[in-house]
Amino acid sequence: MKKEYDFSTAEKGRFFKPDTTFHLPVYLEEDIELFLQHLAEEKGLDVQQLVNEWLRANIQLIKSVN
Repeated sequence: MKKEYDFSTAEKGRFFKPDTTFHLPVYLEEDIELFLQHLAEEKGLDVQQLVNEWLRANIQLIKSVN
């Protein structure tokens, strides 16, 4: 890295995209990932769909007891 950088000609907000959404990466441990991949294949889904279904079901369960 340089000791100093010259930002005098920089354009403020050049890379800012107000409509961009950020998707959080989720890193699973290997045993969990393998289990989910196997189950998703059996159900004909991709892992993301399977995890979203599980999370929605858990959200509804949590809401029902609160």
